[in-house]
Amino acid sequence: MTRVTRRDRVRYWFDRTMSKGTPALIGWLGLASGALVLVVATAAVMIAPADSRSNGHWPGMVWRSLLRTLDPGTMGGDTGTAPFLGLMLVSTIGGIFIVSSLIGVLTTGLESKITELRKGRSRIVEHDHTVLLGWSEQVFTVVAELVEANQSRRRSCVAILADRDKVEMEDAIRARVGDPGHTRIVCRTGDPLKVADVELVSPGTARAIMVVTPEVEESDARVIKVLLSLGARSWGRRRPHVVAAVHDSANLPAARLAGGPAAHVIDADDVAIRLIVQSHRQSGLSQVCTDLLDFAGHEFYMRAEPALAGMPFGASLSAYDLGVPAGLRRADGTVLLNPPMDTAIRADDEVIVLAEDDLLIRLATGPAPPVREAAITTATARPPVAERTLMLGWNHRAPKIIELLDEFLAPDSALVVAAPREDPTGALPPATNLKIGFVRAEPTERPALESLDLGSFQRVIVLSDARQDREHADARTLVTLLHLRDIEDGLGDPFAIVSEINDDANREIAQVTKADDFVVSEKLISLMLTQLSENRHLYEVFADLLDPAGSEIYLKPACDYLAPGAEADFATLIESARRRGEVALGYRLTERFHEPPGYGVVLNPAKTAPLTLSADDRVIVLAEN
Repeated sequence: MTRVTRRDRVRYWFDRTMSKGTPALIGWLGLASGALVLVVATAAVMIAPADSRSNGHWPGMVWRSLLRTLDPGTMGGDTGTAPFLGLMLVSTIGGIFIVSSLIGVLTTGLESKITELRKGRSRIVEHDHTVLLGWSEQVFTVVAELVEANQSRRRSCVAILADRDKVEMEDAIRARVGDPGHTRIVCRTGDPLKVADVELVSPGTARAIMVVTPEVEESDARVIKVLLSLGARSWGRRRPHVVAAVHDSANLPAARLAGGPAAHVIDADDVAIRLIVQSHRQSGLSQVCTDLLDFAGHEFYMRAEPALAGMPFGASLSAYDLGVPAGLRRADGTVLLNPPMDTAIRADDEVIVLAEDDLLIRLATGPAPPVREAAITTATARPPVAERTLMLGWNHRAPKIIELLDEFLAPDSALVVAAPREDPTGALPPATNLKIGFVRAEPTERPALESLDLGSFQRVIVLSDARQDREHADARTLVTLLHLRDIEDGLGDPFAIVSEINDDANREIAQVTKADDFVVSEKLISLMLTQLSENRHLYEVFADLLDPAGSEIYLKPACDYLAPGAEADFATLIESARRRGEVALGYRLTERFHEPPGYGVVLNPAKTAPLTLSADDRVIVLAEN
């Protein structure tokens, strides 16, 4: 074994100090500068005493040596003996090396610090902010919605933690979202599964945490792992609520168990399936839901209204100048959407109000607008009629869609599945109301569609091809829709078309096909998660809206509420719906079905603005059936 010498120990100590980075290097350079100044000053006193006396003795020589070390030009005016000038030259040359090294060290240190900051590994210090854990296309929708929601706040923050480059994330958000207004977007690089990395976005002081569904295989497993990591964390007194979504209904119980009572986990597949089925029954529902969830439109807010205490819920429908009451939230958290009209409002109740913004909700100060009785009509009873439905394509949602269609459609209805694969309907459970058939066909091929006798169907559902990537699947859907529309124009007997779209950016392109409705499930889930991140109590509202046992959103014929062509207003429409035990939220104009961005949907219009609806228009109501 080699013996360790004192020289080895000193060198090891020196190496350890040098490895500490920029501060250690600056310290050594400062020490070298001090040593050089002191040595030159002392040597000048000893070698050139006369010159030293004329320059302030030893203290003066220290000062002059220091100036020459820092500024080489200072020695240009020196006079004195040759030893004195030589010493000043040594001080200047030594200073050139030391100062140059110091500048280099400082520059390198600053560059290293900037590089470290660009890596996004520093902890943020924020309070009452929203945290997004993970990265996918969902982030852009969520951030855009949060920016819109925070317009009325002086300052707000959205912190994003993802295993991506910080600068790339910021550039992508800047390109896709645009000006964030008063909202600060802070990105940090890290793994949401690592507790130390999650601490970078200060989750303990956040208002809400959203787990972003990643675009990877078995994405639900990763969401559940993140929920487990958050559930195992020690939060202390204040715990932010957590929102997330899973795409396989079988994973929902595990995700909710992992998230604990503070987490709200949405079954994205179930939401998409219900929207497809409901939109199949009433075209336009998907757009209505988008408007209700989009912060740029009208949303649900909860407000305590002591002035309405003791008033029947039905009377409260005309108690607002701005806003439409949709239900009540009791003190125990129970949500009553469209309760019986004689339900008394309690002093501790919160009224669920549909409004454009919480600042625009206002109780009426004068008498309610007069009701135009002459315009109100009585609904016509319509017995259930058997229908024929064509489903083009097949994916993992198809079995559940067929199951729900069997519950909703009248007896003796028929469903034909056309898809380029072996018959998958044999594995389905027996249907009660549906007669299910299968035809092997390629939906993107015109001859295959023409062979299906499209004129015999009243409704068509076009499902996205799950075997393809998002863009390719949407491209195939667009081709199918174009063929359907052209065939329909030739038949002259229009059928309703509901289509599933993956990317909302393709919806505007798809409008040329004039399909009756598009279900963009990914966007709707993103909007719903954003709403829950702002107000966790809305979870019960959305759960009630999607539950067939409660009140749901329906688009019903306008002629059941107002006489076609009669002059009325929204206050009259609200009263007509109230008499049927329903809440009118707005209407949809048929002639504007295909005009973006609203596609004919009008929610919470002015109460007294003139309103004339045709027999083909629809009234948007909250009703039990």
